[in-house]
Amino acid sequence: MEEGFGETKEKFNKYACACAIVASMISIIFGYDTGVMSGAMIFIKEDLKITDVEVEILAGILNICALFGSLAAGRTSDYIGRRYTIALSSVIFLLGAVLMGYGPNYPVLLTGRCIAGIGVGFALMIAPVYSAEISSPASRGFLTSLPELCISLGILTGYVSNYLFGKLSLELGWRLMLGVAAIPSIALALGILKMPESPRWLVMQGRLGEAKDILSHVSNSREEADFRFRDIKIAAGIDPDCNDVVLAKVPNNSRGQGVWRDLILRPSPAVRWILIAAVGIHFFEHATGIEAVVLYSPRIFKKAGVVSKDKLLLATVGVGVNQNSVYFNGDVFAR
Repeated sequence: MEEGFGETKEKFNKYACACAIVASMISIIFGYDTGVMSGAMIFIKEDLKITDVEVEILAGILNICALFGSLAAGRTSDYIGRRYTIALSSVIFLLGAVLMGYGPNYPVLLTGRCIAGIGVGFALMIAPVYSAEISSPASRGFLTSLPELCISLGILTGYVSNYLFGKLSLELGWRLMLGVAAIPSIALALGILKMPESPRWLVMQGRLGEAKDILSHVSNSREEADFRFRDIKIAAGIDPDCNDVVLAKVPNNSRGQGVWRDLILRPSPAVRWILIAAVGIHFFEHATGIEAVVLYSPRIFKKAGVVSKDKLLLATVGVGVNQNSVYFNGDVFAR
């Protein structure tokens, strides 16, 4: 609990938590899309008669396209808002899932995978941003960790989907594995529109009255809402004592001009250390080879002597269960 809010006992804002959970559901779809491909590749290779190289391209192209999606997500969310960007990423996922579920041949399947990868980039960028901007300082660390947890849950769901749909015919099974992701995409696109917009984005647009109203709902107290509102206005370059409901003009420095220059070319000592830590964590996270384990678990178990497809997919579910147990037993839920 931060000082100065006039509270003696820490509270947990359920409304802000619900908003963060809904936003984090986009990460479940991403995790599902990643995990389900591990089992689907077995059936795709057999059905479409593609080579190992084509299978590897199909598996890895998602991350390449996600790079472009993440680069576009920041600017998009500044223009249309956090909520509509999440809705847009859901629509992109929907289109990719439909194409992959249809998948009459390899080029169409690869195109669907690329489109889904762009949606992945949007999801990885915008879900934590929205969660951070909507949540109270007291619970921000917990709520911004939800997208990462949801990715793990999505991977497990993908593994379970592999096992269940793997019992169907060869032509139908893998298409349902990939195409079923369209259903939660539709639900999320509709559900996120019921959530409030980020108060920080509203302030950047000069819509101070709306931002203040939303902060009163997602903060633990009136004092905290006023404190957050004042802090956001200062960060946006707006007079903290300004009481206008709508501003005709917002300072340009609130829109992030020159942020890449300040981040890469002339970072402050604090920003430099943050940048090194962030890049370092992500580098070593992937250098451990976890992506290979997630995508190629069935092949790994096959090398270990498991021959039956049914048993291969069931063993992969165990990997997903173990991965999720790390989150549930770790510090993710420490508050």
